[in-house]
Amino acid sequence: MNTGTRIAPQRGLPGSGAVARLACVVVQPILSRVVRRIAARHPSLFSRLGPHQGTDFLIDPVDLPFALHLRPDPNALLFRAVPRDAAPQAGAVIRGQFMLLLELVDSEEDGDAAFFSRDLEVTGETEAVVRLRNALDDVEGSIAEEAADMFGAPGRAILARMRRTYTTKTQGQEPG
Repeated sequence: MNTGTRIAPQRGLPGSGAVARLACVVVQPILSRVVRRIAARHPSLFSRLGPHQGTDFLIDPVDLPFALHLRPDPNALLFRAVPRDAAPQAGAVIRGQFMLLLELVDSEEDGDAAFFSRDLEVTGETEAVVRLRNALDDVEGSIAEEAADMFGAPGRAILARMRRTYTTKTQGQEPG
């Protein structure tokens, strides 16, 4: 078990109470299905992590009512939604807007630029985060699109809508 730090919910962020717990219950089956599929299709992700396969990552999409707990151990893979007030000890924490995090997963956004502009916060074991980033960079195609494809046309439509809304917001326009 990692001896990381407990990350307290940031003031003003949703992530405690009944809404967060309910949201976690609702999204958990989706997360479990997605992580199993991605792991099966991209087993090289694990070898790229080296000694950080057992690191607990807390991925905190600040605009969602929960955080995500990832332990990329191929023998005990874990990806679950957790209320922020019940977040586990984490070796590394990655915090930012959900769509920014999704764009980083697909290497469509510059992680260094997001970090230095303070749109992305990284704490804890930075080597683990760098290894995770490098592993994701090596994936051919889009993990987000693979996940959306698992749910057919509705999944692809939802991802397309989220991307349009995010692009519009980052360009300073109202979403359409």
